[in-house]
Amino acid sequence: MTKAVLLLLSLLPAYAAVDGTVINQTTGKPAKDATVTLYKLGQAGPEALQSVHTDAQGKFTIQQDAQGGPHNLQATYDGVTYAHILRPGMPTTGITLEVYNASKQPGDAKVSQHFLILQPSQGQMVVSEVYLYKNEGKTAYNDPANGTLKFYLPAAAKGVVKVQARAPNGMPLDQLSQKTAKPDIYKVDFPIKPGGDTQFEISYMVPYTSPGRFGSKDVAGSPETMLVAPSGVELKGDGVTFARKEPRTQAAIYTVSKPNFEIEITGQMAASEQGDAGGGGNSADSGPNIEQLMPKLFGQVEGSASFLQKVLAVKWILLLALTILTLGFILLYKQEPSAEAAAAADAPPRGRKVAPEAPKEKHERRRR
Repeated sequence: MTKAVLLLLSLLPAYAAVDGTVINQTTGKPAKDATVTLYKLGQAGPEALQSVHTDAQGKFTIQQDAQGGPHNLQATYDGVTYAHILRPGMPTTGITLEVYNASKQPGDAKVSQHFLILQPSQGQMVVSEVYLYKNEGKTAYNDPANGTLKFYLPAAAKGVVKVQARAPNGMPLDQLSQKTAKPDIYKVDFPIKPGGDTQFEISYMVPYTSPGRFGSKDVAGSPETMLVAPSGVELKGDGVTFARKEPRTQAAIYTVSKPNFEIEITGQMAASEQGDAGGGGNSADSGPNIEQLMPKLFGQVEGSASFLQKVLAVKWILLLALTILTLGFILLYKQEPSAEAAAAADAPPRGRKVAPEAPKEKHERRRR
């Protein structure tokens, strides 16, 4: 009986193992020496359980149990990491992971959509800029030294910017933007993978009084730039042409024919719209993210609609999400005291003991 139990226990790791094959989709052959890592996903963040390398046939085996909760199986190849989420109940054996060769040249990776949503209010204007990359080739675009996306940040933003990037079928991830040698030009190191769209979201704030001026540049080679302004706000500038009104929100849509443009802005968001856009939370990490809102909202829009049309159809809800992303650095401008400072102000000074409340007497004193 004891030998049978020991034999059964010795076989358990084989049943709990995670195994599969990594295929290089650029060549159609197994990917040798790819690094495969299993992460356990939890509230404290991803926990690396084990890393292995694939053999000559692209095979890998990880001797870890991936059944107790969601896990992330990542394959790193040619400097780019590809994720595969393992949810409870999903098979953990015979998994196929797809990777690609990487190049420092863009190749088939190109910007397909570029637009800016302008939210002018009293004293400030929040700018939400979106770049959508398409890579219809078989090679990932990855250039850590020079970045895969370059964007213009006005000097009035004082270098304060929030950038998020989302890989195809991935979740938005905060990205570090670095200043280049060119004035006001920043770069982002994030690979552009084949198999879908890669989206960059850039949010910043500049001072604004009506009428005001705002200028920007497209240094990413977008086929067209569009500007979106809320109802009651008018844009004028050389090469800037009014295109149409979005019927649901009455937002004004403008096309820009020049890579460098400067516009005059008249008007500001209505008070109700400012409240809708800015009343979602107290920090950049609170509230919904734009990518969490998009799939549910886009389901209500005709499937043949373009990416920009889908964004405009749900524009003001997206403005809420994008504004929430900017609240973290908006607080830097306002220099409001933090919650910890407020708590410290209410706390008694160090060294001073607070007398506890006198307990109620359990019995009354007897009268003499």
